[in-house]
Amino acid sequence: MEQADYLHEELIRKRRTYKSLMWVGLLSVIMLFAGLTSAYIVRQAEGNWLYFAMPTSFYWSTFFIVLSSATIFPIARFAKAGNRKMVSYSLLATFALGIAFTYSQFSGWDELVAAGVFFAGTESNASGSFLYVITGAHLAHLAGGLFALIFSWIKNALGKYDSENYTGLELTAMYWHFLDLLWIYLLLFLVYIR
Repeated sequence: MEQADYLHEELIRKRRTYKSLMWVGLLSVIMLFAGLTSAYIVRQAEGNWLYFAMPTSFYWSTFFIVLSSATIFPIARFAKAGNRKMVSYSLLATFALGIAFTYSQFSGWDELVAAGVFFAGTESNASGSFLYVITGAHLAHLAGGLFALIFSWIKNALGKYDSENYTGLELTAMYWHFLDLLWIYLLLFLVYIR
């Protein structure tokens, strides 16, 4: 076997390994949120549940994160074509939309406080506390996604990705799409399971 063939096979094996590890990580996040949403349902059934309108900023959050999935979607195609400039634009646009998502989440929490829905304290209720925990846990995972976007952008700027080696970009996009789908699930859950 020639050296080039060996390196290609090694790259394919690493790509499979990294993707498998990503799936394991995503499954653990799914289990975390399945536990949180299950606890929400169980606690809601006990009564003393405060019903309130979902902050409008959370709908803006949805718009931003869905749009960000669209901006990162073609990243592997750009990398395969060796178009580092478009990879960079894709990562920066996704990062900017991720920041917009983060801002709208904090705005949503401000709306909740203005409506008298608190995380903790004498005026708090379990329904509000669950909302803060669930959305806060998602936001913490999104912070990891923002870090991955920055890291990928730096690696791209340093020329570490090419038409053969772009696994890091695929994993970043995969995680970001997962965050998008997770947020949509959480929003629908919080809106309809009342």
